Amino acid sequence: MAVEFLPLDGGCTCGEVRYRLGSGPLIVHCCHCRWCQRESGAAFALNAMIETDRLRLLRSRPLVETIPSFSGKGQQVARCPDCMVALWSHYAGGGATFAYVRVGTLDDPDRLPPDIHVFTASKQPWVVIPEGARAVPEFYRRSEVWTAESLERRRAALEGPGDAQPR
Repeated sequence: MAVEFLPLDGGCTCGEVRYRLGSGPLIVHCCHCRWCQRESGAAFALNAMIETDRLRLLRSRPLVETIPSFSGKGQQVARCPDCMVALWSHYAGGGATFAYVRVGTLDDPDRLPPDIHVFTASKQPWVVIPEGARAVPEFYRRSEVWTAESLERRRAALEGPGDAQPR
């Protein structure tokens, strides 16, 4: 996904943790699954998937805790140690290689609208997905949805050292 005006900065509510995305994300999911609804306390979660080595800490370090996930393998959530706002997650499938950044924690979240709505079969009935928006009842095949650039970046990240941490 090409995002103009990079980098994108974000942080928690109290300002203790600040971060920067050094490139556009691989993809932005608007997830309507019940797990995301419960975890976010909202109708959906909006997450920008990016290689963790492209996520740079500008101030402080988040607290990382493991919480349950639908897969049963858990997810690691990076939170501000003071205000406890969730900033990003690492899911078992991608481990520390990929971060799922909470778009709402960006200073300008309007710049990352969803590329796709997933798990719409469990969306709240009052949520209206915009006409023409890409949406699927559950999940999708990466090869059918992601751009060639994002697929290549994913491949390169998976072939890397595998111990990615925000810098």
